[in-house]
Amino acid sequence: MPYERKIINDPVFGFINIPKGLLYDIVRHPLLQRLTRIKQVGLSSVVYPGAQHTRFQHSLGAFYLMSEAITQLASKGNFIFDSEAEAVQAAILLHDIGHGPFSHVLEDTIVKGVSHEEISLMLMERMNKDMNGQLNLAIQIFKDEYPKRFLHQLVSGQLDMDRLDYLRRDSFYTGVTEGNIGSARIIKMLDVADDRLVIESKGIYSIENFLTARRLMYWQVYLHKTSVAYERMLISTLLRAKELASQGIELFASPALHFFLYNDINHKEFYSNSACLEQFIKLDDNDIWTALKVWSSHPDKVLSTLSLGMINRNIFKVEISSEPIGEDRIKELTLQISQQLDIPFSEANYFVSTPSIEKNMYDPADDSIDIIYKDGTIKNIAEASDMLNISLLSKKVKKYYLCYHRLHT
Repeated sequence: MPYERKIINDPVFGFINIPKGLLYDIVRHPLLQRLTRIKQVGLSSVVYPGAQHTRFQHSLGAFYLMSEAITQLASKGNFIFDSEAEAVQAAILLHDIGHGPFSHVLEDTIVKGVSHEEISLMLMERMNKDMNGQLNLAIQIFKDEYPKRFLHQLVSGQLDMDRLDYLRRDSFYTGVTEGNIGSARIIKMLDVADDRLVIESKGIYSIENFLTARRLMYWQVYLHKTSVAYERMLISTLLRAKELASQGIELFASPALHFFLYNDINHKEFYSNSACLEQFIKLDDNDIWTALKVWSSHPDKVLSTLSLGMINRNIFKVEISSEPIGEDRIKELTLQISQQLDIPFSEANYFVSTPSIEKNMYDPADDSIDIIYKDGTIKNIAEASDMLNISLLSKKVKKYYLCYHRLHT
């Protein structure tokens, strides 16, 4: 029988080959297909209209890069069994399977205290049962319990295939070209020393570019002030819906969304009650948008104003500061909003949000990027780089945002 495979055309990497068998079964699996209904960058399309790509596309791209990385590493004499190659490809295909719609928004509102990484693992275990243990090795690598540690680094580390794909893909779809990284070059430079991933010294400029691009993508795309404000609106809307649900007010919602609005789900509950995972699997972006459309004419003024704002792109105004926002300013704004919307002061709180966000682009404690020289010596990128002051990149940058309902003067 000839070698069978599926070929998918990807706008970023061209043709992606998926061999028939375990990997193709994963791609076809309903849990992976669910990711076709979840956008990769949540609400960023409010700033970059092209950013409409899905988590499914990202999973395929990361799979493609993983296949390339395995080929490269093997060509340099690093021995990787076929079973290990397949397992690490399976692990990267499944790494994002636990994401819900607008995942960080959900983690802050209706599925509290359960991270998407934990849900990913629960779903992998569940698929593994369906597949009679074919994912055992993939799960071991995912959990970093496999003796060849560098395989885990390819799935989750400073230079993992997840990052290499999303930076490249998100810069492609947003049109923010500065974020484009030389993923092919970085992969060509990969090697393994002492069971750790290293980068050949001639790849150092590609790594510098990668770290700079990552910083730029974070502040210009992922943490863009308009996206942050839009996300805070969605958080307020869902918290208000939950508040109304707790008062027994009947709200329109799909059965899955209804489950999370009308039940308080915490970490313990999520693990002990199998209904939580069942309902979570049924949630995607459509549940949220459909609810917002219907809620925009709800008699509750807070819910309808916020929902309508989400639908019609009437976004909170944002101010950014390097100092925490003063209490007096918050009070004054809340008071003005309560007067303007003619709602109680306590309800006006839903229209003011003060998140602070801190981010560093390189944390050597987390997992250093190591450069290997011709003579076999290994240096951390922070010592090896002559251009980048890596200590600046590893400094945490903290920004305070003040997001609030626009006042009409």
